[in-house]
Amino acid sequence: MFPMPILMPPASLRRRRLLALSVFLGAAPLARAGSYEDFFAAIDRDDGAAVATLLGRGFDPNSRNPDGQVGLFLALQKEAYGAVAALMKSKDVNVNVLNAAGESPLMMAALKGNLEWTQKILQRGAEVNKSGWTPLHYAATGPQPKVVTLLLDKGGLINAESPNGTTPLMMAARYGEEASVRVLAARQADGRKKNQQGLDAAAFARLAGREELAKLIEQRYR
Repeated sequence: MFPMPILMPPASLRRRRLLALSVFLGAAPLARAGSYEDFFAAIDRDDGAAVATLLGRGFDPNSRNPDGQVGLFLALQKEAYGAVAALMKSKDVNVNVLNAAGESPLMMAALKGNLEWTQKILQRGAEVNKSGWTPLHYAATGPQPKVVTLLLDKGGLINAESPNGTTPLMMAARYGEEASVRVLAARQADGRKKNQQGLDAAAFARLAGREELAKLIEQRYR
């Protein structure tokens, strides 16, 4: 006989189990079961008014969806800035909550290059530095050099290392703006540092076919 297949429970059952677990762990109880689905649906459609209404009824703004993502991170990821605004008005929103990948809302705002929301999240007490990947890594990867400058001004560690030793300068060299590379270089980022694969910032630039940028980096760090 063939073994019985392992079947995933239906989505509704997974949600109920997640809600039960959140209550068991001490999370704030939800106003009603339907609010959970309504909350994440409102974020999906960027309905800030609906989000605000649910929060006004006592819905926990730090609730996680079945994938373990919190509302603020999702709203920033989806560029649902009406929902972001509603969440940020809540005194209970936790700007330092991490998802399963260790990512914070500040990291997503930085990756999106949204200077306004990066500033506002920092004003709410977001942590600039953390172990592993940092907001500065994400800012260096993104499209806005001003976010890189802001995080450096707020104390972001310029040579922060990811779990494999990759630095913000390496990320900027491969994925970010040339202006971000210049900002980091001007602030004395270590361009000679190599990650665990033996790659430095110039090598990262070449991986992306950015030969001219690689040459600029090499000239800067001779």
